[in-house]
Amino acid sequence: MNKIEVKNMTKIFGSHPKQGLKRLDNGEQKDQILEETGLTVGVNQASFDVKPGEFFVIMGLSGSGKSTLIRLVNRLIEPTAGEVYIDGDDITKMNQASLIETRRKKLGMVFQKFGLFPHRTVLANVSYGLEIQGMKKEEREEKAQKSIEDVGLKGYENSYPDQLSGGMQQRVGLARALANDTDILLMDEAFSALDPLIRKEMQDELLHLQKKLGKTILFITHDLDEALKLGDRVAIMKDGRIVQVGTSEEILENPANKYVSNFVKDVDRSKVLEAHHVMQKPEVLTTYKDGPRVAVRKMEEAGASSIFVVDKEDNFKGLLTIDDAIEAYNKDIPLEKVLKEDVHATLPETPLNELLGIAAETKYPIVVQNEGKLVGIISRVSILSGLVLGKEKDEVNES
Repeated sequence: MNKIEVKNMTKIFGSHPKQGLKRLDNGEQKDQILEETGLTVGVNQASFDVKPGEFFVIMGLSGSGKSTLIRLVNRLIEPTAGEVYIDGDDITKMNQASLIETRRKKLGMVFQKFGLFPHRTVLANVSYGLEIQGMKKEEREEKAQKSIEDVGLKGYENSYPDQLSGGMQQRVGLARALANDTDILLMDEAFSALDPLIRKEMQDELLHLQKKLGKTILFITHDLDEALKLGDRVAIMKDGRIVQVGTSEEILENPANKYVSNFVKDVDRSKVLEAHHVMQKPEVLTTYKDGPRVAVRKMEEAGASSIFVVDKEDNFKGLLTIDDAIEAYNKDIPLEKVLKEDVHATLPETPLNELLGIAAETKYPIVVQNEGKLVGIISRVSILSGLVLGKEKDEVNES
């Protein structure tokens, strides 16, 4: 079951929204409806779903409807039409008591403006949601303290908001949402007020927290680089409509229309593409038990001058060159004694821009490991071609 499912969500602001619905059904556009009726189409028949543990980003320029849409998800704004399911329950049909209970137990919210109480300490701010739920002081402060530590603010429990930097204040807002222990976090332009360096730190921190805690995150941003970096999937909005939903790679490689294509043409692909996007399966592998003679034969068959060595569980152990394999065979030396261990290893999710310098200097392919297991290799050619061919494809699409 999806954690969040939005179906044909529409919001029209004005005194006669049903009139606007009819016009939308007739194919009229947002600007025409505004000019002729004074009605503003905030969201136009938006549909998407978010899976458990997924980081889903909604991206759009100012006025695209993204912030309205996230407020429809937790019904801070009443929809004109459509449905929103949270764990299978349609919140558009809930009474006020059920809606409040759902928000408290399932939906944490982090806003662009931190919304902290200036007269309360960090600990008191973070525990506020638990306090209004009636939780005993000792228990709520224990939960709040854990959330404070999770966001890296241990030691600041007794500080006040005006004693903290903007990035630290946003961490307090995030800790407050985490303290309520909801499965879902709704984040509306949460980092847009921060300077670039602090913003990057918060992005990395949020990715780390999501991986650690397994939260489902619905994140709103106007920054495409941020959307592509954070999102498992990204929805792009224009004039209240969702015009494309896909992974970062899908959006970069196959933009749905000219609007999306113009958006992504200037994206720095090295910040978006990750190691797993360009890695290749090694043509040949060998193990310790195979011995140097088998290793030489495998290299000969593949026309390769080196081979990657793994153990029986596919854990990477090192690189064996043809020269070292022959020496090991002639001198009866165990393979583990002649392996090249100075091979650079990385994770599948490492951005390519972090590997460019390494690829330029290393003599050997970069090894991609997942929990110690060899899952692929990356050559310098793979990295550069992944960036260049993508740009060429953009130029062809644009022409």
